[in-house]
Amino acid sequence: MIALFLSSKGFQINSENITFPVPLTQLKACLNENYRTVKRKSNTVFTWDDLGILAYSKNGEVVESITVALELEEYEFSPKQIFTGIFHYNNQDIISYYKSHKKNLVKLFEGDRSGALVVNDISAWFSVRKEQIEAIEISEYTPYERGAGIPKDKYSITPLDEEGLTFTDFGFKLSIIEELMYMKGLIKPQFDLHEFAKWYRGRAIDIDEEGYEPIAEVTQYFKDLPIPKRLATEITDFYQDGGNDIYMNLCPFSGGDVEYWDIETAIDAKQFPNLKKVTLCYASEKAYNEFEQMGIEAEWL
Repeated sequence: MIALFLSSKGFQINSENITFPVPLTQLKACLNENYRTVKRKSNTVFTWDDLGILAYSKNGEVVESITVALELEEYEFSPKQIFTGIFHYNNQDIISYYKSHKKNLVKLFEGDRSGALVVNDISAWFSVRKEQIEAIEISEYTPYERGAGIPKDKYSITPLDEEGLTFTDFGFKLSIIEELMYMKGLIKPQFDLHEFAKWYRGRAIDIDEEGYEPIAEVTQYFKDLPIPKRLATEITDFYQDGGNDIYMNLCPFSGGDVEYWDIETAIDAKQFPNLKKVTLCYASEKAYNEFEQMGIEAEWL
């Protein structure tokens, strides 16, 4: 059985002291080598299905955070079993401690309603939905400072000084943004939901509370975002997947099985002369057939 301990002595897995970022080799020695790897655009996730544990890494070699899953989820990297080991905070069950000290926990970001237990430079953050603890994330503690280091105009949209593309279908535009912004890096800034929530001054955006549905201000940002016409030739294909960065930033807790961003018509494809293939999961049959009629190879995910 895996035993986790967080106290003034630090964070331990069984008897092994863990300091973030932790080398994957050390983590394998503490847990086991029976894990699988899911490489995403922004990070790599290591999943121990039998232990209910995930580890997140930016470079695939050192781990910045460890998560114990207390509820089953349907993401491709989600463990097949929940965590059944021991997790103690100062020699007390961490969940029991959390429930009796919720009002005194440290908030890690704007709108953080669940909070974290913080000891020295380690935080244990609770992912909570409808009073149910879904997961606990352990990582290096970074004090929260609203908007710190974010330029005031970073997400301000200004008109183009060149010809832009015009879109009829919002779902199609999102697939183009995924390619140009997240895959090719040709549209700046690369939108980050958590950073945007810190930057936005119109109101407090509570991602934990609101992230199960599209957030209006985020949706409007992408609707208003201009795309230069000169970039149209860069698009040769696009691949829709529930885990695409664009969808995770629009609605991070949607679970993927939604219809918010379905492409209803492929008419906008006429603006992209090099578009030859599309892989679809958010699209109508009508749009699928239109792609095929245009000579663009279409397939369902």
